Amino acid sequence: MPTRRHLFFFLGDILKEKGCEIVKRLIVVFIILLVGCTAQQDESNVKQLEQTIAKQQTTIDQLQEKNEQLQKENEQLKSEAKQVISSSLLSVALDVVEALKNKDMNALASYVHSTAGVRFSSYGHVDIQNDLQFSASQLPSLWSSTQVYQWGVYDGSGDPIQFTFQDYFDRFVYDVDFANPHMIGNNVVVGTGNMINNIQQAYPNGSFVEFHFTGFDPQYSGMDWRSLRLVFEQENGQWKLVGIIHDEWTT
Repeated sequence: MPTRRHLFFFLGDILKEKGCEIVKRLIVVFIILLVGCTAQQDESNVKQLEQTIAKQQTTIDQLQEKNEQLQKENEQLKSEAKQVISSSLLSVALDVVEALKNKDMNALASYVHSTAGVRFSSYGHVDIQNDLQFSASQLPSLWSSTQVYQWGVYDGSGDPIQFTFQDYFDRFVYDVDFANPHMIGNNVVVGTGNMINNIQQAYPNGSFVEFHFTGFDPQYSGMDWRSLRLVFEQENGQWKLVGIIHDEWTT
């Protein structure tokens, strides 16, 4: 027959077993609560992140819209600037061709690039190595000089072009009244023949104005056309003359 002492130990064992069970259940409940809190916190963080992303996307959209507007304004300004530059270029070219018409070498010299000087080309293909170049300070004295220069070779025959400056000027610069042409090309080549036009390669930083006559004698059907191209480059914000290219029909 069990004694009280046996009963006490028996109840103690039961409480120990029950206590372990209770602790286990409490641990499970704590884990569940912890997971629940973590889930709620994660959900809150996700919502905050979504709100932040939404705000950032709105900012990005606004910046993109502003950037597109700035690009449009920039293109418009570029277009207006090109028109101003083009107008300025043409104005300077008209002044230069007037100086050529008047054979005013002092006036011409004032438009010549200070470091590059001005190159004279007899035909549309610019010979960078052999076409003669003169500085602004040399031009005034060239007109009265009797020195004979070799300016290149004639198209077809290949014979040397040997002239004083004044004779060359009369044949390969202002041989017709270019101040009153049939057409003017602003950075556009008008007269074309068999010779390769390399103006863009010869003057990669240049812009030009072409004074063109479509022809003179109907029997030649336009093959007696003439062009004078004045090439300019920017120097300290001004257009300065760097090339005088005479062109005509070549074989």
